[in-house]
Amino acid sequence: MLSFSRHHFLAGTACLLLAGCGADDVASPGAGNIDVIVTPAPTPTPPTTGTPTPSPITAAQFAVATTQSGVTITADEQFALVNAGTNNNVNGAAGLNGIYPVNNTPLTTPSNPTTLGNFFVPASFVGAVSGPDDTSFQGWTCNSSSANFGGTTTACTAVPNIGTLAAGAACPTGTTDDGLVAGFRACRLPEKITSSLTLPKIAGVFYRFRGQTEVGVDVGSQGADSGVTLTIAPGVVLAADSSEASNDLILVNRGSRINAVGTAAAPIIFTSQQNLTANGVSDSTQGQWGGLILLGRAPTAVCAAGTGGNNQGGTTGNDAGGTSTTCQAPIEGVPGRFYGGTNQADNSGTLQYVQIRYTGIAISEGNELQGLTLGGTGSGTTIDHVQSHNSADDGIEIFGGTTNLKYFVVTGADDDGFDVDNGWRGFMQFIIAAQKAGGATADSFATEIDSNGAEDLLPRTFGRYANFTFIQTAPSAPAAIRLRGGADFAFVNGVVKTGSGQGCINLVAGAGSGDTRTTIRPADAALQDVGPPTFNSVYFQCQGR
Repeated sequence: MLSFSRHHFLAGTACLLLAGCGADDVASPGAGNIDVIVTPAPTPTPPTTGTPTPSPITAAQFAVATTQSGVTITADEQFALVNAGTNNNVNGAAGLNGIYPVNNTPLTTPSNPTTLGNFFVPASFVGAVSGPDDTSFQGWTCNSSSANFGGTTTACTAVPNIGTLAAGAACPTGTTDDGLVAGFRACRLPEKITSSLTLPKIAGVFYRFRGQTEVGVDVGSQGADSGVTLTIAPGVVLAADSSEASNDLILVNRGSRINAVGTAAAPIIFTSQQNLTANGVSDSTQGQWGGLILLGRAPTAVCAAGTGGNNQGGTTGNDAGGTSTTCQAPIEGVPGRFYGGTNQADNSGTLQYVQIRYTGIAISEGNELQGLTLGGTGSGTTIDHVQSHNSADDGIEIFGGTTNLKYFVVTGADDDGFDVDNGWRGFMQFIIAAQKAGGATADSFATEIDSNGAEDLLPRTFGRYANFTFIQTAPSAPAAIRLRGGADFAFVNGVVKTGSGQGCINLVAGAGSGDTRTTIRPADAALQDVGPPTFNSVYFQCQGR
């Protein structure tokens, strides 16, 4: 059992708060008030002779204080909260070589993540990888300047392995022959997939999609499964059509599924058509298509006007159990497409051994498409061994629902790596966010966790991260972890690295005062609040140390 201080009882109660140890909830819009950020003090200049030993980090260097709606959690308070945890090292320095620890000795004493819930597996190390010899992220990922996974992993800029086109190779039933593109046969998907479709691996063939490609039709918050599944074989490459100007994306509606199951040696790759030619993309390429969107019938805390539930949010909120049969919300970036329902175990399909490259389109300010978007997807949805690379917005954004993630990599995102809110309630283990070093948008955090500016909407955003590695190189963000809006979180077995001038954490409350400030207030069962965030066995290497 993890050893917790007064704030660290969360793990033992996680299963009680999640229905059946399932998951519930979040992604990332943000609060309505303008944040006022107190910039951390600069890192002290190290000695110029011998092997420098950084001075102990100060609270002002470690944590960033943000005033929202007149409420502030000071840097000293944030620092004290982390120091109250078990086995944390706030003075880490020179512990990493890229995403890997410099040796096989744990950077700090690990804890047992299985105490957080039965989704988690034992891990006797901190971070997503155990040491320089760990191969668990090799092969199925791609390499870039953001992160190099080593081994036989190829570059993200390389043309995917489509194979050599054989004479007479034809497009499978349900697709349309679009001719040759870059020497490969282009088989175009229908924009409306209304019956189940299978995409086999055929040497020299890739699958082209154009505009808003949808799987199934929306069955609503309570409708029965449509029976429509898009099945994709290992090694298949799908590419957005760059020959016309429409916003290309793939969307799986409520009640339908995607079954994209690759292998470590033959991952499924969603990319842009530019990636099919040598030197067609570069390490800075992004924003060439809209990404992959899965919509489900699990609860959301935010309801569209006129569809709401029955808690403090009045007609705009749900209840703690997510039992409103009418509550639904529009998904960001796609007008007229909704998510939400009452089925916490809803199944939108499976993504395994998948890469999603060069995504992210801004439809309007604050209304963007990212690498992978989950809206109200349930715990029956399986997502593991997935990489989101060079999204022009977030690597993954999760709006409500109860889907869990394992072995998920975000490299080169222009905004946040893992962005969760709207009442997401779930678990993640073995996750990596390696931000792009330049050009990122303002406030691009390795993870941003909140509640859409509504501090007590229910279900409350609730998550557990275990074995995570966050490499925060984007200079526009003041810290790697932003947690706000009253969200309930625990962090176990993590590694957090930030650049010079960057703190490691930014805890924000937007309501309350003194001991009642949201995000750090004591547990309150009436508000589905389990108390302040907890940190145990986390190695922090802040301020470019």
